[in-house]
Amino acid sequence: MTIRSSRLRRLVGARTNRGAQPKVVALGGGMGLSASLAALRRITGDLTAVVTVADDGGSSGRLRDELGVLPPGDLRKALAALCGDDDWGQTWARVIQHRFASEGDLHGHAVGNVLIVALWEQLGDHVKALDLVGKLLGAHGRVLPMSAVPLELQAYVRGHDPARPDEVSTVAGQATVALTRGEVQSVHLVPHDPPAVPEAVEAVMDADWVVLGPGSWFSSVIPHLLVPELLEALTETKARRVLSLNLAPQPGETEGFSPQRHLEVLARHAPKLAFDVVLADEAAVPDQSSLCDAAKRLGGTVELAPVAATDGAPKHDPELLAAAYDRIFRMHGRIGPWR
Repeated sequence: MTIRSSRLRRLVGARTNRGAQPKVVALGGGMGLSASLAALRRITGDLTAVVTVADDGGSSGRLRDELGVLPPGDLRKALAALCGDDDWGQTWARVIQHRFASEGDLHGHAVGNVLIVALWEQLGDHVKALDLVGKLLGAHGRVLPMSAVPLELQAYVRGHDPARPDEVSTVAGQATVALTRGEVQSVHLVPHDPPAVPEAVEAVMDADWVVLGPGSWFSSVIPHLLVPELLEALTETKARRVLSLNLAPQPGETEGFSPQRHLEVLARHAPKLAFDVVLADEAAVPDQSSLCDAAKRLGGTVELAPVAATDGAPKHDPELLAAAYDRIFRMHGRIGPWR
């Protein structure tokens, strides 16, 4: 047994009886994770977000390059999603999401990014700083980075250069991978064995439910499975696991992917990881039988539910997604006496 496995088993053994609500950990990044958090905060007050830290574009990329810090953008979005619906919460959500518009160096920077980085420099502790921002916002949950070191996402892409459609090349950087015109074959992180934030590992091990996705599949979802300690926690936790699918393929990154192909590429990156439930919007699944077969190979079943916004845009409706999660948590077994 490895030292890492021994520590994870001690955490499993330390589980205690639950209160009146499920303890949920949601993993991802960007707008996909924000959608999931906006739904989950409606049904549980015991919520932790574990966020990717490989972003290298926009305001986050500039702060990362200039100051050598973790990219704060996806962490900021997660905090905003956890803000309440009251005046205080919505005001602070707008403030931290606000971007400066100017002719100078502040142009494009988000207020929340600057605030988070300032607290990192003041406190010298990523987790304490994010907890303090969450307290200021009145966030309905906790936000943690998946690793305490900035990560670079690299992908093997077929046809990234349109002039060489059959050539597989290495594409570096999350922003570049997300927009590639080629076919992503696989992704990996640099460094290859990044340390996980201990609090993130502990949250996964102590959860009742773990939710992965929705979000950019190769640049926000799969990276969590490339952090060894985090993958080990996801594999060994007694929590039940939900894989939440996107409403549509992402232009560039997963162009032309079927729902079941999303499951297949995830399984290639983490072949030992099982899921109890795969959640998808029925309207986004043209071949339900193939998706059910793919979910079965991951050890789970498919739950189809109307979770898309009713205006036709490919985005999740937080109330509908909350109802779907709540139903899954109720119908697919419980670990403790919540509800």
